[in-house]
Amino acid sequence: MDFSLNEEQEMLKTTARDFLERECPISLVREMEEDEAGYSLELWHKMAELGWLGLVFPEEYGGSGGDFLDLTVLLEEMGRSLVPSPFVPTVVLCGLPILAAGTKEQKHNFLPQIAKGEPILTMALTEPSACYSAQGIETKASPENSDYIISGTKLFVPDAHIAQYLLCVVRTEDGITLLLADAGSPGIRCTPLKTLASDRQFEVIFDKVRVPQKNTLGNRGEGWELVEETLRQAAVAECALMLGGTRRVLEMTVDYVKERVQYGRPIGSFQVIQHKCADMAIDVEGARYITYQAAWKLSQGLPCAREVSMAKAWVSEAANRTCLWACHLHGAIGYTQEHDVQLYLRRIKAAGLTFGDTIFHHEIVAQHLGL
Repeated sequence: MDFSLNEEQEMLKTTARDFLERECPISLVREMEEDEAGYSLELWHKMAELGWLGLVFPEEYGGSGGDFLDLTVLLEEMGRSLVPSPFVPTVVLCGLPILAAGTKEQKHNFLPQIAKGEPILTMALTEPSACYSAQGIETKASPENSDYIISGTKLFVPDAHIAQYLLCVVRTEDGITLLLADAGSPGIRCTPLKTLASDRQFEVIFDKVRVPQKNTLGNRGEGWELVEETLRQAAVAECALMLGGTRRVLEMTVDYVKERVQYGRPIGSFQVIQHKCADMAIDVEGARYITYQAAWKLSQGLPCAREVSMAKAWVSEAANRTCLWACHLHGAIGYTQEHDVQLYLRRIKAAGLTFGDTIFHHEIVAQHLGL
């Protein structure tokens, strides 16, 4: 099985790394942690100009016609630089579902604009029940004339404060339905949540919010299948981000142990340090192969629920191990806010919980084993 990148993907990877090293230094990441918006509008527009926001959309919608494997290559580089942006919420959580299930009108209204970086979208999915299942959806949408009236509470909605549209997963009389709600509609209230990663997540309360029925995405009452597919794509996207960050942490650690002198010699010359760095490298390579296997299956449209859950469970644990060992090998300074390693550790710990934690995905793998 060949997981090497083709020529176009190598170019994408090289271009992305060069651009992000120049335009997204770690100082910008730290600045955006304190910024109310949490992202740089200038960087966002530059990413749009490079075609990143339309990478997986067909050319007829202003995209590049790439597939999910191409997106994984890009996300790995974004994870390496800890890019602060609403990329995953806009492109993966909303853009891909619109591409998959939207009407012609919805596709033409949203996808070219997303590719240009003009609207920001996000999905309102998780509820206080804290489970990724159709049974956990209690937010209701009741029909009234040509509209739906939404009432309920959503938690951990990423970038809700800057989104122009919310893709809201609701329960209608027919089942689970997806509705595109204007984020500026009366009755929507956002409250920021404090998070480990210092990212922007919100509690969003819908109080009799009116949404036109024409804003239904896909078939009414049959939305959970689309949600599950989106969650698989989002889980692999998080794996790619964690992979990029973990690879960067390994590089930083190897450079450090080569330079840090103790007992008259670099600490990297001690066998125990060498073996820990080797363990980190093994985890990184294992994470790469299992992530790209899942991404390839997604890009080919093959059944991949088992592979996606295996990837999310493995990468979450491997990335966490690698970052913790990086902190250990850097010594006490690795845990301080002044050092860059802790930035990666916090992001990766949070990513491990996003779109299903390890226990959730272990259960899915066990089900596929017939247990």
